[in-house]
Amino acid sequence: MDKLNVLVSLITEDNDYQLEQAASAQAAALKLGSNIQIIYANNDAVLQTQQILQFIQEPSKRPDAIIVEPVGTGMFQVAKAAVSAGIGWVVLNAGVDYLPQLRQHSMVPVFSVLSDNEQIGKIQGQQIAAILGEEGSALYIEGPSVRDVAKLRAKGMLAAKPHRVTIKTLRGDWTQQSGYHAIKSWLGLSTSREMNIGMIVCQNDDMANGARRAFEELGDLKDRDHWLQLPITGVDGVPKAGQTWVRQERLTATIISPPLVGDALHLLHSSRKSGAQPVERTLTSPSSFPALADLKQKRAASAAK
Repeated sequence: MDKLNVLVSLITEDNDYQLEQAASAQAAALKLGSNIQIIYANNDAVLQTQQILQFIQEPSKRPDAIIVEPVGTGMFQVAKAAVSAGIGWVVLNAGVDYLPQLRQHSMVPVFSVLSDNEQIGKIQGQQIAAILGEEGSALYIEGPSVRDVAKLRAKGMLAAKPHRVTIKTLRGDWTQQSGYHAIKSWLGLSTSREMNIGMIVCQNDDMANGARRAFEELGDLKDRDHWLQLPITGVDGVPKAGQTWVRQERLTATIISPPLVGDALHLLHSSRKSGAQPVERTLTSPSSFPALADLKQKRAASAAK
């Protein structure tokens, strides 16, 4: 059997989780004996569509399957073109409603692999409770609203946080720079001094680290120390990024969300051997880092001083 040739389309190189996705793809491809090509869309949905269509429309470039984490919408027309050309289609971390339609008559694998983003949000809400207690205010840096990832994480967080904790939402785009600029812009508002913010909660670790960098650059030392003593949390928990930043105390907590591309490649490989469609939707399970019990214990110890 020929080697499986797979195109992996990721959102950006300027994000530690996306780089972890690429690393998981390379490790799985090496283990499975597959060939992969990884491309990045630079956070541009139009560019991503154009890049993928080049591979679909040029017979000499056509892979056996395309694994894509969409920058924007679910790319139905591109997916339809891929499947019509005999190319498998795998969507990462995006809820799309067209998979049943494509799977109905498809001779190639069509499925999705997702982080349980609503559960990630619920864990963030539980972290807020563990760190702040039953009341207070949190600054919340959210990813782009065009994607389900940000919406589901926000939904889960709002459902799980204590009712008396108020949330002020800022917008980012998953990169450190966006977290940095969100905080810099917010600090320029007079209202930023009026909310009595108790912690900074970010939908990923890169934005959280960028937020911290913005506080570190404050010229007023008293102001800087005030903001830097606040808990900052994120999501993704990449070993060399989020988990390391927690150990270094740059972040208070993160949520480990396992990379998805490796799982997707394994499912493609199994489908090729068996000739059967993988299940339509596979979810991975997140976990708090540190554990919620440890965060509660730390708050109790701090309160007792």
